[in-house]
Amino acid sequence: MTLPPPTAVGPEFLVTPHPSDVRIGELSRGIHPAVLSTGGLRPALRGLARRAPVPVTVNIRLSRRPPERIEIAIYFIVAEALTNVAKHAHASNVLVDVQPIDAGVRVSVSDDGVGGADPSCGSGLLGLRDRVDALGGTISLASPASGTTLLVELPMTPERVGISG
Repeated sequence: MTLPPPTAVGPEFLVTPHPSDVRIGELSRGIHPAVLSTGGLRPALRGLARRAPVPVTVNIRLSRRPPERIEIAIYFIVAEALTNVAKHAHASNVLVDVQPIDAGVRVSVSDDGVGGADPSCGSGLLGLRDRVDALGGTISLASPASGTTLLVELPMTPERVGISG
């Protein structure tokens, strides 16, 4: 990782950002990890699963890589869902399932936690809705008294994901 140059903050002081500040800034701007670009969803989602504080099973049943915009969206959908599980669900297991559907892909993230997730009580799920809407997809959340399932369907047809030609 390359750090940005020091910033002058006064006549005699320079501030050099700490590496963790740079990484957090990149993530907050939605810059995806290199492993996603080079290796695809399998290693990227498995990396998220390894870092999760609860056991996560990842099933990816795609025969080919989705368009880059869809792949990036899937990565951030799963990352946000796992963050929500860690913060709120008190779950002991999570299942991430990515599978093809007619002209698209379905992403499901299910946990066995306490349930009761409310998309109006935080910016994370609202941000996911915006990301999914921008790609012409659908998002739904089922969160009864126990467990939560986030279900996202994204189109992979060129005209729906902003690919010309």
